[in-house]
Amino acid sequence: MPGKLKVLIITERFYPEEFIINDLAAGWAAGEMRVDVLTQAPSYPSGKIFPGYANTFLARETWKNINIIRFFTVTGYRDSLFFKLLNYLSFAVTGCLVALFKARGYDRIFVYQTGPLTLALPAVLARRLYGTPVTIWTQDLWPDMVYAYGFKKTRLLEWFLGGIIKFIYRGCDNILVSCGGFSSRIAEYMPGRVIKHFPNWPTVVPDGGEEKINLPEGLNFTFAGNIGKLQNLENVLRGFGLASKIQPRLRLNIVGDGSHLEALKELARRENISGVVFFGRRKSAEMPAFFRASDVMVISLNNEPGLNLTVPAKFQAYLAFHKPVFCVMNGEVRALVEKHRTGLCADPDSPEAIRDGFLRFYPMRGNGLTIFAGNSRRLLETGYDREKIMAGLRTIVSGGGGK
Repeated sequence: MPGKLKVLIITERFYPEEFIINDLAAGWAAGEMRVDVLTQAPSYPSGKIFPGYANTFLARETWKNINIIRFFTVTGYRDSLFFKLLNYLSFAVTGCLVALFKARGYDRIFVYQTGPLTLALPAVLARRLYGTPVTIWTQDLWPDMVYAYGFKKTRLLEWFLGGIIKFIYRGCDNILVSCGGFSSRIAEYMPGRVIKHFPNWPTVVPDGGEEKINLPEGLNFTFAGNIGKLQNLENVLRGFGLASKIQPRLRLNIVGDGSHLEALKELARRENISGVVFFGRRKSAEMPAFFRASDVMVISLNNEPGLNLTVPAKFQAYLAFHKPVFCVMNGEVRALVEKHRTGLCADPDSPEAIRDGFLRFYPMRGNGLTIFAGNSRRLLETGYDREKIMAGLRTIVSGGGGK
């Protein structure tokens, strides 16, 4: 009987950080693959090393039959662009050094790319050295994400980023994307390449637990996830403030942590916005209770070209709980919400339009929200089936090169 396929996953984030790659890796390791992971010391989203972990040059641990190789991470990136960029550089450089010695002997390499595309450099290096086929699953789109963070688009920067993009994708045998809109954008740099769409599936799912969260009385809107520069929560908060003055029974719950949390709290204080509750970061085991207790889930991003192509992973989680969605963004998610009638949408640049969206939900209490909820369930079942997506990914990776 042939041995198990040996797969090395290269990822910036891994357990105990909460990303979909954990579920994928555990599923592979429980089946016909031997899975190792090359990653950093865990620190997301706080920018501080998790309790129980050491920020050493090299460390090992085992989780669910997965061998994890960890290396040093630059901390403090949550509140500093300089340290964020330094951390990205550190991953590329240190990852390449570790890959020189640790990436030999694998049948396949799989890159889970969140954040900078440069985190795939260790995989590209290993492919050149050892001939190991590489599959990349792109979750964040370059160069659009670079510009979304505020970098000015110049000819020099565009040329530099374009060179990196072409070099990395040429070094990958299979290019997969989590959002369908990414394909045409990547094709501008890689004409003729086959790019396949594999969406995320919900990782926060109804668990049948009896835990309960007592949310304030009224119609409860909940945003859950990272609270950063790109989430456009300033406009969401301002729009909610305008709406709550008209309908005081509206409630906005913000669950999560990130670099803009304190700024949002200060905005709520400064503009005297009532009806908003900041719950901070909660454990993943608590999230189902928040989802069940909420009436409408909020999804929002800045109005940027690259972000408009993005379908944040929280969207599938909202669908998993059959919740109506208030979409405060343009592009892919808005098209899905409008096509499948899973909720309402608002212009992300207009607090007044966001205000109107909050207010439009209020008279829908009961039957109106139930219709949205049913449509969310149907979209989940037809578009984001976990087993089908995982099986498809396994087939691509097992097949090796696919150019």
